Amino acid sequence: MDRELLQVRDASRVFFVRSREGVLPLAAVSKVSLALKRGECVGLVGESGCGKSTLGRMVCGLDRPTSGQILFDGVPLPEAGASSPLVGRVQMVFQDAFSSLDPRMRVGRTVAEGLESRGFQKRRHMGREEIRDTVRDIFARVGLAGMEGRFPHEFSGGQRQRVALARALVTRPDLVVCDEPVSALDASVQAQVLNVMRDLQEEFGQAQLFISHNLAVIGYMCSRVLVMYLGEIVEMLAAADLRRAAHPYTEALYRAMPGRGLAGEGPVVLEGELPSPLNPPQGCHFHPRCPRARDICKKKAPDWRELAPGWRVRCHCAG
Repeated sequence: MDRELLQVRDASRVFFVRSREGVLPLAAVSKVSLALKRGECVGLVGESGCGKSTLGRMVCGLDRPTSGQILFDGVPLPEAGASSPLVGRVQMVFQDAFSSLDPRMRVGRTVAEGLESRGFQKRRHMGREEIRDTVRDIFARVGLAGMEGRFPHEFSGGQRQRVALARALVTRPDLVVCDEPVSALDASVQAQVLNVMRDLQEEFGQAQLFISHNLAVIGYMCSRVLVMYLGEIVEMLAAADLRRAAHPYTEALYRAMPGRGLAGEGPVVLEGELPSPLNPPQGCHFHPRCPRARDICKKKAPDWRELAPGWRVRCHCAG
């Protein structure tokens, strides 16, 4: 049996923020553990500010964990850099494609940079002609054949996201982290880009960590779902089991989707806003907004409970 491609072991990321009370620690990610197999597409879902993007950047080596460990292919994740052996093996698709592209550089040149980096060239030496042919091929695969000579401002939003996808896939990575890649696009354009991403993921066979706040997108793209709240993973389950979610937060996210509420029931109304990570609630972080909260929820953080193989939840009231 192949070992897991990515392992995150009790990883935390703490930032220090200046406030009236002085410099305070902000735990953006708190003791997160997860694993991805080769070729697997796993969704990471949660509200804005829950730490999804920070975790994605940690997986790519753009942010280092304050504590814990991240292993890629069994080896501790190296520092990001042009000569890192990670270059080309782990790639990221950012939410805002326009700001992630150099406006003064033709997109074909931008996409070719990954093939020319020292870290990639150490593993596979490619000449100029091969690089040029590889860039042309990936542009054709994402539906932008012959457009390598254009600048970013000459594309629509959906086309720019395809350029970002081409840049991420041109090195044939083992893992792609997709950080809200379609959230800024119109619904019809979202569907087009998602279909391209799904087709290429099946063709190339790379693993994906797909970050989104939209469970409909996650359910379409992923086989397994991780639900994140205030820096912590609170439920892990198969996408097919979302309708039977055990954690009240996952249930609320699912029932907020248009047309996905349970028969005869409306959406779950969560009280209040996402608490500040500078001052998280005691006990279960979700208890101030939870419709099922009990006294124990206010005093003790829940431990992991396994409901079925591959289905785990952190909740005193689940099951």
